[in-house]
Amino acid sequence: MAREDSFQQVRYAGSVAASERITGFLRGVYGWMATGLAITAIVAYFVASSPVLIETIFTNQLLFWGVVIAQFGIVFYLSARVQRLAPATASLLFMVYAALTGLTLSIILVAYTGESVAMTFLVTAGMFGAMAAYGTMTKRDLSGWGQFLFMGLIGVFIAMIVGIFWQSSALQFMISFIGVIVFTGLAAYDANRLRSMALSLPDGQVGAYTVVGALSMYLNFINLFLMLLRFFGGRRD
Repeated sequence: MAREDSFQQVRYAGSVAASERITGFLRGVYGWMATGLAITAIVAYFVASSPVLIETIFTNQLLFWGVVIAQFGIVFYLSARVQRLAPATASLLFMVYAALTGLTLSIILVAYTGESVAMTFLVTAGMFGAMAAYGTMTKRDLSGWGQFLFMGLIGVFIAMIVGIFWQSSALQFMISFIGVIVFTGLAAYDANRLRSMALSLPDGQVGAYTVVGALSMYLNFINLFLMLLRFFGGRRD
C-alpha cells in the first residue's frame, strides 16, 4: 500500500512538472507573439502616417522587394538554425522581422478604413484564440492535420501566384475562403505541436525555440488577418 501511494505521488509530481513546463513555454511563445504583433502595428501606423515613406517604399521596386526577400530570409534562417541560435539572436531577428512586416503591411492602413481594420483584427483574434486554445487543451494528437494543411497552404500559394496574372473576383474569393480554413487549422495544429515540443526540448534550447514557436503562430495570425480582411475590409473612397 505504501509503495502504491509513493508511486501515485511520483506520478502526480511528474504531471505537475510537465504542466508547469508547458505553461512556461507557451507563456513565452505567446508573449513573443504579442510583442511581434505590437511592433508590426506600431511600424505600420508610423509608416502609413507618412506619405513620403509610403511613396518611398511602394514606388521603389528594388527597396520593396529587398524588404520582402529579407523577410523570407529571416524566416528560413530562424527555422534552419534554431538549434544553434542564442536566444538573444533569435529574439533580435524576430523583432526585425516584425518591423519589416510592419513596413509591408502599412499599405493596408492606407487602403482600408481604420474601423474595418480594427474589426477584422478583433475577428481574427477571436478565431485564432479559439483554435489555439483548442489545439492546446485537446487530448487529441493533431499531427495528422499537418499533411492536409500543408497541401492546402501550397494550393493557396499557387492560386495567389495565378491571381497576380489572372484578375478574377471568384478566384480571390476562393483564395480567401480556403486561406481562412488553412490558417485557422494551422493555429490549432501549431498550438498542439508546441505543447508537445515543450516536453521534449532540452533546457538549454528552450529560449530560441520559444521565439521560433512565436514566429509560427505570428505568421498564422497575420495570414489569417489578411485573408479575413478581404471579407470584412472596407476600402477608403
